Formats: sequence, structure tokens, C-alpha cells
Amino acid sequence: MFHPFKELHLSQVIPDVIPSVFRSSNWSSYIWLPFIYFLYNAGFRLSIYVSHVCLHICDFSMDVKLEQRANIKFCVKLGKSGAETFEMIRRAYRNEAMSRVRCFESHACFKRGRTSLEDDERSGRPSMSSTPKNVETIRRLVDEDRQRTIKDIAAIVNVSYGTVQTILTCDLNMHHVAAKFVLLTPEQKEHHIAICQELRQRAVDDPSFMSRVITGDESWVHGYDPETKQQSSQWKSPGSPRPKKARQSRSPTKSMLIVFFDIRGIVHHEFLPEGQTMNAKFYCNVLCHLREDIRQKRHELWCAGNWLLHDDNAPSHRALVTHEFLAHKDIITLPHPPCSPDLAPCDFFLFPKMKLQLKGRRFDRVEEI
Repeated sequence: MFHPFKELHLSQVIPDVIPSVFRSSNWSSYIWLPFIYFLYNAGFRLSIYVSHVCLHICDFSMDVKLEQRANIKFCVKLGKSGAETFEMIRRAYRNEAMSRVRCFESHACFKRGRTSLEDDERSGRPSMSSTPKNVETIRRLVDEDRQRTIKDIAAIVNVSYGTVQTILTCDLNMHHVAAKFVLLTPEQKEHHIAICQELRQRAVDDPSFMSRVITGDESWVHGYDPETKQQSSQWKSPGSPRPKKARQSRSPTKSMLIVFFDIRGIVHHEFLPEGQTMNAKFYCNVLCHLREDIRQKRHELWCAGNWLLHDDNAPSHRALVTHEFLAHKDIITLPHPPCSPDLAPCDFFLFPKMKLQLKGRRFDRVEEI
């Protein structure tokens, strides 16, 4: 039976309750302060006999939960009951004290012989959503659009946000990174300047040059795209409250728009069918549709055969199959330097103006878009 006034030596009690991770052959490495402070608040008289030993208190901040468990283990070593232990824990830690149920559970575990202060490892509930089918579906969705968000993918596949995140990071080993600002090499800069000078000179030498150019590109159009901050602004008087706007995001419903235009307007446009990827074979079919629209809408260019095609350096535009198609149909193309959206009219003119008009409007189906 433990007597509250019995004198104890540190070497008899404290080393048995210090976790193994803090044990050392050097006595100065022990953490004495939490235990002495605990016993002091519990009302015990502790006489510590130390001869020719200097105790240094380490600068250490133990997790509160583990610290309380260590003190509960200390009380078990002293033969204290669960109720007495909880009362001392409550008095010492006050608002940070663990609940009565947790205290009694820890007391019972240490009484049965438990030594570790850490939580037991949990196997967790097996995931039923990380199936090979879902992994392959998510892989396909990301390949179609590298800018898809986890929220969009979760809505399409009908699984949880965490499941999609786990599949992307663990199963597919993917990471979401921001686009890197591309610095052109000196050779690319010279190539860029040379092409710009060539196009400028052709426009000076041939007054009809700009009227013969037909440029095109692709872009995603969402069923709902939130308004910009400028579009959602409104007038208010000094006494009226500031308007509030809920955070919104783009809808997962979207379709890829393919459009070609010249100085007179749109020549051809179509949408990428659902489930179809923008590859070289499909792009050649688009060019066939473009040629037919040129024959009907720009008959003078069709008869003269001197219209010029301008597009960017997308993989489908520069594939071998596409080059063979252009050569077979005698389609003249204009050069486009790499990493140059400033030379693509669709990127800096058409798409920004078009999408600005669609912001705030909602389309529930691809057909409505």
C-alpha cells in the first residue's frame, strides 16, 4: 500500500514510467519537471535525495496527450485507483485534462501491462472506390484535360474528393503543379523575331495578305463560368451594406470548341464530341469540314486557292498525319513560333472576348452550350 508521506527515491519510481524513447544512460536527459509538478499539484510530499548529481531540465515540449498518459502510468505504478488518478489529472491539467472515460481506459490498459504511450496502429476501412475501373477513368479524364480539378473529377466519376485525391497521388503518382513560365532560349528568340519580321514584310508587300489568312484553335467552354469581379460589381450608397458574393466554381459540364475565323468573321466552328480526344486524325476531319465551309462562305478564296491556314503548335496540329493531309490537299500554312500565344489571334482576341460574354450564364447540357 502506498503511503502519501513515504519518502521515495527518484531511482525507485520515475525511471519506470519514463517512455523508452527518452531513456538514456545519462541521468541529466530525464524529464523530471512534469512529474514533480504533477505530484506537487496532487498534494504529495516528495522527498528527493540527490547526492553529487546535478539534474538539468531539458527544453522539451511533450504532447499533452502523451504527457497525461505518462502520468497515468505513473499513478498505476503507485497503485492509485482510476478515480484517484482522474482527480489528479483534472486538478493538474484543468481545461486540458482528458475525459473521465479516456482516463479510465488508459488506466485499465496500463494496469493490464501496457507499456507504450503511443496510439495503436489502425488498419482503416478498406477503400471500395479505388477500383481499377475508377483509376483508368480518372487517368483518361486527366489526359483529356490536365487542368481538371479534383472536385470536377469527383463529380464526373461520382466518388468522394478524398478518393480522387488518393488515386491521383498514390495510384497514378501525379502532382498538381502550376504552369512554369517558359524562358525562350536565344535561338528561340531569334526564330521568334525572324517569323514576326517575315509576316510583317509579307503584309507590307501584299495588301491582300491579311484578308487571306484563316486562323483557328480549340478551347474548353464550360456550362457555367462565374462572373468576374468587375462584372459582379454594383452601385451602392454610403449607407447601404456592401454586397456579398458566394464563392463559385466552374461547372464540370463543358465542351471543347473548335473555331476558325478571318477578318470578316467566323468561317467554321464545331464542338468536340463527348468521349473524343483531340488527336491528329480528328483534326484532319475538322480541316475537311473547314475546306467545305471555305468553299461555301469564302468562294473567292476557294476559287483562287490562295487562302492561308494559321494554327498553333499543338501536337495534333504538328503531327505527321496532319502534315501529310495538308500536303495532299495543297493547303498553305503560316509559320508559328513555339510558346507564342501573343501571335495566336484566338488566344489573345477571340476566346477572351467570347468567354467574357458567357460568364454568369448557365447551360445545363452540352447541346445548350
